[in-house]
Amino acid sequence: MTSAPTRPVDLYPTRGTDEVLIGRKDPVVWSAPGTPGPFWARELEEYERDGFLTVDELVTPDEVVELRAELDRLVADPEVRADERAIVEPKSQEIRSVFEVHRISEVFARLAADPRIVGRARQILGSDVYVHQSRVNVKPGFGASGFYWHSDFETWHAEDGLPRMRTVSVSIALTANHTTNGSLMIMPGSHRTFLGCAGATPKDNYKKSLQMQDAGTPSDEALTTFAEACGIRQFTGAPGSATWFDCNALHGSGDNITPYPRSNVFLVFNSVENAPEMPFAAPVRRPSFIAARDVTPIG
Repeated sequence: MTSAPTRPVDLYPTRGTDEVLIGRKDPVVWSAPGTPGPFWARELEEYERDGFLTVDELVTPDEVVELRAELDRLVADPEVRADERAIVEPKSQEIRSVFEVHRISEVFARLAADPRIVGRARQILGSDVYVHQSRVNVKPGFGASGFYWHSDFETWHAEDGLPRMRTVSVSIALTANHTTNGSLMIMPGSHRTFLGCAGATPKDNYKKSLQMQDAGTPSDEALTTFAEACGIRQFTGAPGSATWFDCNALHGSGDNITPYPRSNVFLVFNSVENAPEMPFAAPVRRPSFIAARDVTPIG
C-alpha cells in the first residue's frame, strides 16, 4: 500500500489569526561566491544586503522602442482586452496589466529568454529558472491607482504554493519613471524578515487582488515598524533601466495623478528546484497565467 505524498513543512506560515514575524530561512543569493555571470561580485553583495539592485541600461534605447510599440499594440487590441489575462482599472476601465505576456507576444518572449536577463536570474537563484509570472503594467496618467505595500513571496507562498524564497523579479522601465508618476518604492533590508499576514484568503481572491490588494497586506503597525527600521527607497530611471528585487522585499507604488504614464514589463523567475506545491494558505490555486506550473527552464 502506497502512502500519500508528504506535505512539505511550511517554513513561512501566513494568513492566520495574527500577524507573525519570521526570520528568513533561505539564502538571498543562492549561487556560490565567484559564480560567473552578468552581475559583478559587488553588485551581488549590494543585492544581498538591500534586497534589490538597479541596472541603469538593461536594454538599449532601440529595444525600448520595439518593446513600447508592442505594448501599445497589445493595449489597443480588442482581443487582448477581452482576454482574462487583461486587467482593467476599476475607475477608468483602461487596461492596467496584461499577464502571461511572454506567451501572448513574440517580442516579450524574446525578452524573457534574453541571456542578459536569464543569466542574472540564474546567478541570483543558483540554478536553471523558469518564468513564474510575466506581465506588462500600464499606469496611465490622470488617476491610475497604485499598489499597496506587500511582499510578493507572501502571496506566492500562500496562494501559489512556492515553498522557498528562491524567486527574483525584474521590472524594466518602458517609459521614464519619475518620483511623481507612481514609481516603485522598496524598504531596504525588509527581505530578511517574513511578515505573515493576518486573515484568511477568500476563494478566487486573485479576481479582486489584481485590481486592489486586500488579503495579504500588512497592518499599519507592521509597516511603520519596517519603515522605521529599513527606510524607503523610491526608484526613478530612464526607459530601459531595470530594478531587480528579491521576492520577499516589501514594496508598493502610489497613484499616478500626473499627465505622464508609467509603463513597465515585469518578469518573475523562479528556480526549477522550487516548483510550486499546493497553496499553503488558500483554498484553490490561482490560474496558471498568473502562477505558472510548467517549470521547464527558459533560456
